[in-house]
Amino acid sequence: MAGWESNRVIVLGHRGYSSKYPENSLLAFRRAVEAGADGVELDVWLSRDGRVVIMHDETIDRTSNMSGRQKDMTLEELKQADIGMGERIPTLEEVFEVLPEDALINIELKDPDTAKEVAKIVAENSRERVMISSFEVEALREYRRHDKDTTMGLLIDREEVVPLIPRLKEELNLWSINIPMEAIPLLGQERTLQAIGWARSLGLRVVLWTESDELFYQKDNLAKLRGLFEVVIANDVERMIDYLKRLGLR
Repeated sequence: MAGWESNRVIVLGHRGYSSKYPENSLLAFRRAVEAGADGVELDVWLSRDGRVVIMHDETIDRTSNMSGRQKDMTLEELKQADIGMGERIPTLEEVFEVLPEDALINIELKDPDTAKEVAKIVAENSRERVMISSFEVEALREYRRHDKDTTMGLLIDREEVVPLIPRLKEELNLWSINIPMEAIPLLGQERTLQAIGWARSLGLRVVLWTESDELFYQKDNLAKLRGLFEVVIANDVERMIDYLKRLGLR
């Protein structure tokens, strides 16, 4: 599959195949692709010595047998942590090395500090396979200073951002808005559908994600959004692929 334009719904493993393997580990990333996902979603921070490391939280406490902020630790120190099943905290370069060349990689910037280094690593690899996303508009702006072309998605986690979308689309050359399924219980089905329809009328694609996969399947939430999204990010990629096949979307 070439890049982000596809005639079927793209499936990404949320922090890899995180329902079965340690989140944001090389094992979880490899297993997601082996299970049929088109690629993975992951989160990046800088270590104290300026390396791009994969970790969701601001600290390594929840997901490893050590504690501390990755920003205060060197890569060498971070590599001593076990994140489960003997896996170590990966660098972004390692992710590019272990995944097949056509696997898509959605890189979520956790803050603006990561932008310059991530842009450098992306430039050394293949831009076509990467999507940069963030909740932090400043992080996306900083990234665009170093890389004008890579596919970019704005992560939405609060309603106040929605009115800014048309301006940000132009300023950042956005490809997508990345919407949580949590919007449905929060805003209701009707308003969520309206918001998605409006975004699509601006020429934006839609990426769906969730903290809990159950929201995809409850009340056929995802089925009701048929034709309104291009990418879905799931913790359990095999279940999602089977579900999309039943809907005729893969």
